[in-house]
Amino acid sequence: MILAAPAVILTAAVTLLAVLLAFWTGLRVARVRRRVGIAPPAVSGAPELECALRVQGNTVEQFVVFLPSLWLAALYFQGWLPPLIGLVWCLGRVAYALGYRADNPGGRYPGFALTALATVLLAILAGIGIVNAWLVAGA
Repeated sequence: MILAAPAVILTAAVTLLAVLLAFWTGLRVARVRRRVGIAPPAVSGAPELECALRVQGNTVEQFVVFLPSLWLAALYFQGWLPPLIGLVWCLGRVAYALGYRADNPGGRYPGFALTALATVLLAILAGIGIVNAWLVAGA
């Protein structure tokens, strides 16, 4: 068993939650496919399916920036703030997924804004932490 600081454990829990959210978006795509009768590999034909696929795709795209920012912030900034902001990112992803509908595509904006803000804050915290570590190390 690996023992870790509470901030690392919280960051790992948020990471696991984000992974579960990615699975959830995939399950939503499968459910919509069944309901509208469009089998893979088709990706068009029903606006509801196209929205579900965009939510899934956008979530995976966001992972590329979110996960390194989260872990760098957790490693170099430390404390409870990075995992808390990571939790906000997860909430933003849920809001994005629930708000992105064919009849109201603009409904995705609040969730996207929350996600983007959380990612930017994590990157800023990571930068502050890295610069601080550099200065303390006397580099």
